[in-house]
Amino acid sequence: MRYGHFDDAAKEYVIETPATPLPWINYLGNEDFFSLISNTGGGYSFYKDAKLRRITRYRYNNVPADNGSRCYYLSLMDSDSADAKPVETWSPTFLPCKTPLDSCKCRQGIGYTVFEASKRGIESKLTAFVPLHTNAEINRLDVTNTTDEPAVIDVTGSVEWCLWNAVDDSSNFQRNLSTGEVEIGLATVCWTVS
Repeated sequence: MRYGHFDDAAKEYVIETPATPLPWINYLGNEDFFSLISNTGGGYSFYKDAKLRRITRYRYNNVPADNGSRCYYLSLMDSDSADAKPVETWSPTFLPCKTPLDSCKCRQGIGYTVFEASKRGIESKLTAFVPLHTNAEINRLDVTNTTDEPAVIDVTGSVEWCLWNAVDDSSNFQRNLSTGEVEIGLATVCWTVS
C-alpha cells in the first residue's frame, strides 16, 4: 500500500493519508531543543534530555497510540453571535479529533513539518519547526475560507505540559489528572544549567 511520495523539488516526503501503519516521525531540533512530530500531529518536545527535561507530554504505551501533547481544533460556528454553536469540529493534524477530512497531507522536510488539510471549504496549513538558534518550537497556523460564503471559525490550541522528569510524570499520572482547571496564556520554562 502506498502512503505517500517523495517531492524531490521540495526535498520533502509527502504523506497523503493519516492511516499509516505506525506514526511517521520527523525529528526537529537544534543543539539543545528538540521536537518529535508525527504525520498525525503526535509527538513531544524536550530540552537537552528526553528523559529528564521533557517539556510536553508523550505516553509511549498510550492507547490509542500517538496522541499528541499539542493540539489544534477548528470549529465551524453557526453564527458570529456570543452564543454561537459549533456545526463541526476537526483538527488540522487529523489527531486528536479524527474527523474525516476532505483532504489531508503531511509534508515532512528537513527541520520542519507542514500539515495541509481541508474541510467544508476551509483550508488550513500548520507549519511546525525549531529555529536553529532559539530553544523553542514554532507553530504557525493559516486558515483560509475558499467558499463564496462567509464563515466563522473558532480556533483553539492546547498543550499538555509535562515539565517534569518523564519517569516521574508517568508514575504520577493520577496526580497529574487531578490538578483541576487551569488556563495558560503563556508558559515559560526556565532551568538553571550548570
